Amino acid sequence: MRSMASSTSTKGIAAIVGVGPKLGRSIARKFAHEGYTVAILARDLGRLSRFADEIAREEKAQVFAIRIDCSDSRSVREAFEGVLSLGFVEVLVYNAYQPVSWHPTNFTDIKIDSFEKSLAVSSLGAFLCAQQVLPGMVERGRGTILFTGCSASLNGIAGFSELCCGKFALRALSQCLAREFQPLGVHVAHIIIDGVIGQPRGPSATLRGLVGEQQQSGVGGEGAVMMMMDPDALAQTYWHLHVQDRTAWTQEIDLRPSVTRFC
Repeated sequence: MRSMASSTSTKGIAAIVGVGPKLGRSIARKFAHEGYTVAILARDLGRLSRFADEIAREEKAQVFAIRIDCSDSRSVREAFEGVLSLGFVEVLVYNAYQPVSWHPTNFTDIKIDSFEKSLAVSSLGAFLCAQQVLPGMVERGRGTILFTGCSASLNGIAGFSELCCGKFALRALSQCLAREFQPLGVHVAHIIIDGVIGQPRGPSATLRGLVGEQQQSGVGGEGAVMMMMDPDALAQTYWHLHVQDRTAWTQEIDLRPSVTRFC
């Protein structure tokens, strides 16, 4: 673990599981900006430590980098021993996923170990991480758990059995936990990211600029353009879900760019 500030926030810990260079990092930065002590977790500790240094420096926050393998119950348990040693976890964001090919894979060609790994990271890891933090949340009568899904959480897609099965299970887990623990004060929500996440755009980005970049890259084929989703904008929604009044909690929300195709 790496600490980048002198004192721990009284707000508790925001634990972000599955932190890469886009959405996970933006969510971590948002919660750090709002005054939380942040624990960021992923498999690549070297890259994670660089993110921790960057966020801590920019936001004047305390950020801890902790290695985790979400498919391994022992790794999850040991990682959360570190997280919980920092204080109580007020927010858990589960953003981990097992990378799969963007090209469809014939079902008979899928290897069993690859399928099991995808299921483990998408759903078993979420189950294990939630079990680590829920007792403390129930004891205090408050907490937020946010699960990142995608369009594959809703519809089976030919050639993407690995991704869809894990994401379907994650959505079911979110619904089960919401019904069991929201009456006890724990807000559980599932966020469907229906689009492709790009790099943070900043306030100066324009629609024309976004479209131009996609035309140059050739995304979507001839005559088609997809607007990339800004991870900083997505992170704002995660924050909004966390601070919602408990009389009007969102249990599922889908997010997509305003423009998905130009012909």
